[in-house]
Amino acid sequence: MSVRQLTFREAIREALREEMRRDERVFLIGISMQFNIVNHVVDGLFDEFGADRCISTPIVEAGFTGAAIGAALTGMRPVVEAGNGCFLLRAYDEVTNEAAQYRYICGGSFKLPMVIRVANFAGIEAGGGAHHSRSTESRFIGSPGLKVVIPSTPGDAKGLLKTAIREDTPVLFFEHKMLYNIKGDVPEDPEYLLPIGPAALRREGKDVTIAAWALMGCRAIEAADALAKEGIQAEVIDLRTLIPYDRQTLLASVKKAGRAVIVEEGTRTGGVGAELAAFLAEEAFGFLKSPIRRVATPDTVLPASRYGAKLFVPQVADILSAVRSVLGE
Repeated sequence: MSVRQLTFREAIREALREEMRRDERVFLIGISMQFNIVNHVVDGLFDEFGADRCISTPIVEAGFTGAAIGAALTGMRPVVEAGNGCFLLRAYDEVTNEAAQYRYICGGSFKLPMVIRVANFAGIEAGGGAHHSRSTESRFIGSPGLKVVIPSTPGDAKGLLKTAIREDTPVLFFEHKMLYNIKGDVPEDPEYLLPIGPAALRREGKDVTIAAWALMGCRAIEAADALAKEGIQAEVIDLRTLIPYDRQTLLASVKKAGRAVIVEEGTRTGGVGAELAAFLAEEAFGFLKSPIRRVATPDTVLPASRYGAKLFVPQVADILSAVRSVLGE
C-alpha cells in the first residue's frame, strides 16, 4: 500500500474530500465553512463542493447539530464542524438525548449516520483559559448510542474518520489541537479504513502497561523511550476509541505486566481514566503487583496563561514519575 507523509490536519481533510467525492450524501455543516477560520482543516473543500455541501451556519451549536440530526434521519450523512470541545457542551442535549438515543427510541426504524468533529484539549491556544482548553470526552462516554473516536496519528485520523462517516450511528470524532501539525504515514488508498474499537499497540513491553490516547499517547511513547534507556520495558496501548474501548487488548497487557498507568488530559475526577481503572480493578485485580496509577489534569480550571497551562496538563515527566511509583522506585 502506497503511503505518504501528511500532517494530521491534511489527513483529516483528505478523508473528508474522499468521502464527499465517493458519496454525494456526505456534507459538512458548521461554522466558517467558507472562510475556514477554525483550525484550517477544511481548506479548499468549499471551493470544490460549494455552499450546498459545505454549509456555513451561525455560531449556534445546538441549532446546527439539531439540523444535522434531522438531515441524518432523512438519509443524508452530515459531518458537523463543532469547533472547540468546550462549545460542544452547548449542544449536549442534542448529542446525548437525541442523536445517541433516537434509534433505540424508534426501535431501530431509523439510521442516524452523522459525525461530529471536535477540536478538543488544550492546544496551540493554551492560555485561552477556561472556555478553550477543556478536555470534554469524559462527558460523553456514559451516553449509550454514541461512538467516541480519538486518534493520535495522521494515518489513524484518516482511516478512523472515513469509517466514522460510513457508520449508521452517531460518532464523536475528537481532534487534539496540538496534533494538527504533526506528520506521519498516511495510505493513499481511498478505501483505507480502520475499524472503530481496536486499540493500537504502539510499543511492546513486559514491565508496565501505559494506556493513553491523543497527545497523551504520543507522550506515553516518549516516556517509554526514556524508560527503555533505564532497562524498563513499558508497553504502550493507544486506545484510539473510547466508545467502544478495547477491553481485550488492555486486559491482556495488564495481566502480562501486572502494573498499569493510565494517562489522560482530562481532569482526574470523573475522567475516562477512572472508568478504565475500575474495569481493570474488576477484571485484573489478581494480576496486579501494585495499585493502578492515573496521570491526569488536576481538578482545576486551566489558567489563561500559555506557560501556566503546562503546570497542569500532564507532561512526560509526570508519566515517568507514575511508572516509577508502580515499579516501587
